[in-house]
Amino acid sequence: MLRLFGLLRTRIVRPLLLALLCVTALARADEVQVAVAANFAAPAKQIAQDFERASGHKAVLSLGGTGKFYAQIRNGAPFEVLLAADDETPQRLEAEGAAVAGSRYTYAIGRLVLWSARAGYVDAQGEVLRRGGFRHLALANPRVAPYGQAAMETLTALGLTDPLQAKLVQAENIAQAWQFVASGNAELGFVALSQVAKDGRIAEGSAWIVPARLHAPLRQDAVLLARGKGKPAAEAWLRHLRSDAARATIRAYGYEF
Repeated sequence: MLRLFGLLRTRIVRPLLLALLCVTALARADEVQVAVAANFAAPAKQIAQDFERASGHKAVLSLGGTGKFYAQIRNGAPFEVLLAADDETPQRLEAEGAAVAGSRYTYAIGRLVLWSARAGYVDAQGEVLRRGGFRHLALANPRVAPYGQAAMETLTALGLTDPLQAKLVQAENIAQAWQFVASGNAELGFVALSQVAKDGRIAEGSAWIVPARLHAPLRQDAVLLARGKGKPAAEAWLRHLRSDAARATIRAYGYEF
């Protein structure tokens, strides 16, 4: 009888314990709403997958322009973390009380490239800009997009702002600038290296990696927003972004630290 009772207890109690453990794990898992600069879309998606496997939490990514995210956050958008394309916007949000003081840090330094979807069209020194022969040069809106501002700084440093002014086609953000070039609506354009390269190689087309000396550093800061304060998933996401695995992914897409 005792043996039968023990057998029944084993068959009933163990499954119950396993079920309770699963319920507890699910209860602890949470979502984090992350606003991600468009240039960082590809690595962010890969990091989000690794984050879910490692933590059990899920990162819900919203991709877009940093300037637009700023306006949305100030108007009550439910984002908990911002991965910006610059360092000024997170600093501004922190100063205005919309982000947690002391949570801001640089998660990546971006690289600007002049890119064409056509192989051999852009030379390794960017002389195609001086030669002309193209009708449209795409770039993100420099008033709201850091990569667009870097593109204008590059043209100014090269003395090409006025000669090429009539050929400039402004996109809403860096993702749209890439679309203009990829679709052939613009023969070439300034985009982020992460959009066209993987593991240090240009995936398709041709490109000139713009020397960093031609524009201000593209420091990209992450910050915990006010809505994310005290949220385990939000804080876990920021910790994971600093992990060796995440940094390896970031580096693979051409970013620096």
